[in-house]
Amino acid sequence: MRIRPIMIITATAAAIATAGGMATAATGTPTATPTAQSKPAAAPAAPAAPAAPASGGGSAATGATATPAASTVTSTTTTPIDAGTVAGILASCLGSEASQYQAVIGVRAPVASSDTDGVVVAVDSAGQYVQCESKGDKGTSMSSPATFINDRLWGTGHLVEFFDSFSTPAGAGQVLSLGAGHYTADVAKVTISYGDDATEYPAVMAGGAFAYTAAVSTGANANFPPAPYVHAYNADGKEIYNQKTQPTVKNTHP
Repeated sequence: MRIRPIMIITATAAAIATAGGMATAATGTPTATPTAQSKPAAAPAAPAAPAAPASGGGSAATGATATPAASTVTSTTTTPIDAGTVAGILASCLGSEASQYQAVIGVRAPVASSDTDGVVVAVDSAGQYVQCESKGDKGTSMSSPATFINDRLWGTGHLVEFFDSFSTPAGAGQVLSLGAGHYTADVAKVTISYGDDATEYPAVMAGGAFAYTAAVSTGANANFPPAPYVHAYNADGKEIYNQKTQPTVKNTHP
């Protein structure tokens, strides 16, 4: 079952220039925000577990059981999808309309679910984008229609618009987090943080579009994976959008 965080279906974007070339991979190396301390704050510590009964299997000295680890991001590294496979993914996702789109991002995620192992983002000559989740050489879109009108969702700043964003199981104890969107010319860098952890991971960016993927270990005591939050920075390194603090979901259409 896919989990689509409500906060991630957010809004804000003006028309974007079309792309030239396709981004195919990102290192996933976390970066600190330019306005934060050099060492990002760690996620809040989990509360201590209650003391175990005297006859239980807890520590002989304290009688306390170990606290299970919380959800953690284990990898955000992506790998490229070759051009031929990208074309096949768009064809199976868009059908006869695929020829109208130029792929700008095509990457495999660090972990695969039963129906998703990566994402392709493409743009047409009018500057409208499409996101197709991939599994092997096939593509699907959670949205209908699969294309996205740039200003259908609005919000403060008109800087970023999201497409599909979701988390889905990817084997025992882990999930795949994946999302994409596009941004205006004011944005020079897009990063993603997860939950309460201040660490920010670079998104793949090309042609006015961005995409992110992550393998998340859910831990024994985590019912849901941490929500991803998008951050955008301008060319001077100033944060100009923070999904944690700025309004989301503002559809002003009649």
